[in-house]
Amino acid sequence: MWVNTETPTAGDLLVRIGGIVFLVGALATLVTVAPLFLGTDPFPAPAYFVCMLMGLGFLLAAAGVVRTAVAQRRRAAGHV
Repeated sequence: MWVNTETPTAGDLLVRIGGIVFLVGALATLVTVAPLFLGTDPFPAPAYFVCMLMGLGFLLAAAGVVRTAVAQRRRAAGHV
């Protein structure tokens, strides 16, 4: 059994949420693009806006990584 011995850092939650939002956007992209390859009727235009969640998820995860890096630099410099 795997046990997490690390304490969560400042940006861990943002990275996890960003990963989930990215996966939802990736799944939406696959679903909305599939009819184009299958020769069926495409989804209406608003359905394609859900695909933008991929970019939003990436930005959330990147913000989490930056937040973690800043917290580590402060901790290393002794500015707790």
